[in-house]
Amino acid sequence: MVELQQSSIGLVDYGMGNLHSVQRAFERLGASVVPVGSAAAMEDCQALVLPGVGAFDPAMEQLEQAALVEPLRQWCAGGGPLLGICLGLQLLFEGSDEGSRAGLGILAGRVKALPRRPGHPIPHMGWEPLLPAQPSPLLPAGAPEAWMYFVHSYAAEPADPRCTTAQVSFAGDPLTAAVWQGRVGACQFHPEKSGPSGEAMLRRWLAWLQQSRGQ
Repeated sequence: MVELQQSSIGLVDYGMGNLHSVQRAFERLGASVVPVGSAAAMEDCQALVLPGVGAFDPAMEQLEQAALVEPLRQWCAGGGPLLGICLGLQLLFEGSDEGSRAGLGILAGRVKALPRRPGHPIPHMGWEPLLPAQPSPLLPAGAPEAWMYFVHSYAAEPADPRCTTAQVSFAGDPLTAAVWQGRVGACQFHPEKSGPSGEAMLRRWLAWLQQSRGQ
């Protein structure tokens, strides 16, 4: 297990994610996770996890109502580690075809609707292998093949393709499956529901946190 300081990881609680499954996934790896619902609660955290299930605009509205938008931006601008999961990845970008609200804008780019093609139902749901791109702590060079569980109708298109660390094939096109920029990472799939491959990715992120402390 990866040992971390007590209450070192904050799980952002804004009413739009399955916090229980994410929390249990980290706790199985020896990490202590606490819900974070305010800027003040972030202060004692070593890192944040931004989960999310649902639609873009309601999620941004919930973050705004919780007064978490600016604190999250400031956290990342200050070099705070953050891991986004599913909708949590999409919220990191500037906006989405799914709605009209501005996103967090932590990563440059926009979230686009998946292409509609015969024989490829939307939402894209099920197990798919990751296609490695730019190496990162989430998916380093030489990492074994990883099948992850996806449920999504939209995918991010980063302005800088170098921040894409993994892709997934849908209807013959490569889509963004995971990103990494600075100390911010995120995945479109659900690592907490992806068995040993998802567990391995979370374990790598926790190991990176340990190694990067104080940097």
